[in-house]
Amino acid sequence: MSEHTTRVSSAARRRTALAAGAAALAAADLALKTWAQDALADAPIGPDLAQLRLAFNPGVAFSMGDTLPSWVVVAFTALITIGVGVFAWRTAPQSKAAAAALAVILAGAAANLVDRAGDGVVTDYLHTGWWPTFNLADVFIVCGGLAMVALSWRRTDHERDNTPVG
Repeated sequence: MSEHTTRVSSAARRRTALAAGAAALAAADLALKTWAQDALADAPIGPDLAQLRLAFNPGVAFSMGDTLPSWVVVAFTALITIGVGVFAWRTAPQSKAAAAALAVILAGAAANLVDRAGDGVVTDYLHTGWWPTFNLADVFIVCGGLAMVALSWRRTDHERDNTPVG
């Protein structure tokens, strides 16, 4: 097997793993949203500090854009999700941590897009007394983004070897 073929098959495996991970996480979030719509329709569950409470968000983060037509929010969300997907596919990170972070971000973006596409709103169900209600997909996006930032601060072995001393 040539080096090129090995590189291509390695990238294909990384892409497949990233896509499968993102799909599984998105499916988990969508299943929880379906559960929340049924189980939380009548009343929230839990104490005020950390509660499962059904809410619907027509906007994006912190309800920004909630007065825009839903097709604009869906289109904007779709463009961002496609951009993340293309970036993840093209880069197919060799670092398992970077691939996992991208998969988590893509999962959150895709799940919120699928949820929003039907009726123009995202189902939220995680509520604290001091923060807007959110969902697992939002947690995925934030944690994946924070992980990507943290990973960007790490220098590679190659960068360390080529850094002048003194």
